[in-house]
Amino acid sequence: MATSVFDLFKIGIGPSSSHTVGPMKAAQQFLRHLTPLSAVQRVEVELFGSLGLTGKGHGTDTAVLLGLEGEHPETVDVTQIPERLQDRRQRQQLHLAGQVWLPFVSQRDLHFHKRKSLPLHENGMICRAVTASGDVLVEKTYYSTGGGFVAEPENGTLVAQEDPVQLPYPFHSAAELLAHCAEQQCRISDLVLANEQQWHPEAFIRERLQHIWQVMQDCVADGCTQEGLLPGGLKVPRRAPGLHQRLREEKGPTSGMLWVNLFALAVNEENAAGGRVVTAPTNGAAGILPAVMHYLLHFTPHQTPEAFFRFLLTAAGI
Repeated sequence: MATSVFDLFKIGIGPSSSHTVGPMKAAQQFLRHLTPLSAVQRVEVELFGSLGLTGKGHGTDTAVLLGLEGEHPETVDVTQIPERLQDRRQRQQLHLAGQVWLPFVSQRDLHFHKRKSLPLHENGMICRAVTASGDVLVEKTYYSTGGGFVAEPENGTLVAQEDPVQLPYPFHSAAELLAHCAEQQCRISDLVLANEQQWHPEAFIRERLQHIWQVMQDCVADGCTQEGLLPGGLKVPRRAPGLHQRLREEKGPTSGMLWVNLFALAVNEENAAGGRVVTAPTNGAAGILPAVMHYLLHFTPHQTPEAFFRFLLTAAGI
């Protein structure tokens, strides 16, 4: 199956690509089937397997609500989420697709099945729209398969949606990737760019990867400055701001690895707090690439935007 760079690097929110990003996208996709919206009087969502067992700790309930309101992980305003959730709890309503207010009580309409699973994957969910008479208007099953990918069952199986794009240099292993590079006498980034141009022109690829790099930089900056406790009942304090301050106050040169660890930790804590991150290729791994790229930015001389562009293409290939 052909995989785009932008299938791997997706802008989303924390804390989990499979428990947060995927369910939000699934709930938003469900809205496409609700026509007319005026026929819907209530929406129910059931979460199974891992989503049911650990979903509350991973913000799955928040993700589902935002998705049903028409939000997308890349564009939702993360600064407004706490206030928005409090408003919906007080109203006991949701703003379906951002157009229609419906009653929504989490204890009644959002079910966490901790000991039940759907047959095709551990991260399953069912979305159901109900009419005023109690009849089921639409019911859809979705699976959050990891990395923010969402799949629907087809004839009793999960079938990956085949992309019709034919890549000039397809590869399924590092050996095949390097063999192409040797044959073409080019870098990994050249090969990945040639493949990616089967979907998008180079100008778009450059603009989009620059945006992804900017989101990574913003995430590190926020993680280094946002203080307080991380969400959840364990009262875990954020460590990145204190470490950032200590490294800035160090007299004399400091180890580059200490800074790399800081950059990764800053992203880790932003992810845990439900902030904006780049899924690369999962939320759990989201701190690695920006940490290395920040090392490149701050500890290696004379870097140009081309270096970061090539870095992301190479990372995507790997």
